[in-house]
Amino acid sequence: MKRDLIWLTALATIAFAMLVALGFWQLQRLAWKQGLIERIETRVESEPISLSKAIAQWKRSGDVDYLRVRLDGTFDHDKERHYYTIVDGKAGWRVITPLVTTGKQVVMADRGFVLNELKDAKSRAAGQIAGLASVVGLARKGATQDPFAPDNSPEKNSWFWRDLEGMARSVLSPQEQKWLVPFFVELEAGPVPGGWPKGGVTRLELPNSHLQYALTWFGLAGGLLVVVAIYVIGRLRQRSIS
Repeated sequence: MKRDLIWLTALATIAFAMLVALGFWQLQRLAWKQGLIERIETRVESEPISLSKAIAQWKRSGDVDYLRVRLDGTFDHDKERHYYTIVDGKAGWRVITPLVTTGKQVVMADRGFVLNELKDAKSRAAGQIAGLASVVGLARKGATQDPFAPDNSPEKNSWFWRDLEGMARSVLSPQEQKWLVPFFVELEAGPVPGGWPKGGVTRLELPNSHLQYALTWFGLAGGLLVVVAIYVIGRLRQRSIS
């Protein structure tokens, strides 16, 4: 019996330590997530910066997500790309269009959301803004393919993860690719003839359940202690009686 209790105590101690460690790890994640949320809130409420300043920050740190950026240039609507998404429960596409700036740089500008039946640009011709445009949007890095995301289909112009380089290669000339800005810019909401695409659909709310997860792990650790203590006390009482 004594050996059984020693083994039980050793295993329970290891399990308790693991559960507590997971709890503290979630608290660390909580602090990180809160800092990220605060940084996003600060950036989206700040004055927009020039594209050159955003590129300079990218070169320094690579940290440009959610910076407000002002763009002046011309949309190349014939080369728009379509990224599948769901907004407010409705399936559709983000319209990502090369914008050639006055400085001869190329930005893959996410103009916003259109319903599935409006994927064809001909169905929303009024919204294909011609000439020089001045717009503001949020800088966003490209992405890597999620394990659950389908493969992109460049030949059908159907994209299921945000492959910046892939989108650019599919429509830009080799020279234009040299001018490519290394991040997307997701445009803010603004008046568009015909109403489509609808800008301002960047997701700003981040899930933050780390405190609940931490409390769960700590609760399991406490529950483990209680169960083991009850069991050990019961065995010891049986031993004293016998």
